[in-house]
Amino acid sequence: MENLTKASFKEKIFDFEAGKEWKFAGDKPCIVDFYADWCGPCKMLSPILAELAAKYAGQLEIYKVNTDEEQELSSVFGIQSIPTMLLVPMSGQPQAARGVLPKETLEKAIADVLKVKQV
Repeated sequence: MENLTKASFKEKIFDFEAGKEWKFAGDKPCIVDFYADWCGPCKMLSPILAELAAKYAGQLEIYKVNTDEEQELSSVFGIQSIPTMLLVPMSGQPQAARGVLPKETLEKAIADVLKVKQV
C-alpha cells in the first residue's frame, strides 16, 4: 500500500487542478483510504486493507492519504470523517465508503463497484 501526496495523487488518480470533470489516471481500479495516525477506526481498517492488497495484487491498487498531512486533498474530496475510502473504478465516478467496513463488504464492493473478480 502506497501513501499518496497531493503530487502523486494528481499523477496516479486524478489531476483535480487541471480539470473539474473526473478522469481517472490509473491503469487499474483502486481504493484510496483517507486516514489519520491517531484514528482508532483507521487502525482497525488498515490490516483489512493490507490483506485485500495482497489478495488482489496485480488487479487493483490500494492507496492511503494521511488527512493530517494532505489537508487540501481531504478538502477537495469533502472528507468529513475518517476512515473514508474512495472506490475508483476504471470508468465511471468514484464512490465513497465511510467507516470501518467488514472485509466481506469490501470484497463485495471490489466486485460490484470496481469490477474486480477474485482469483
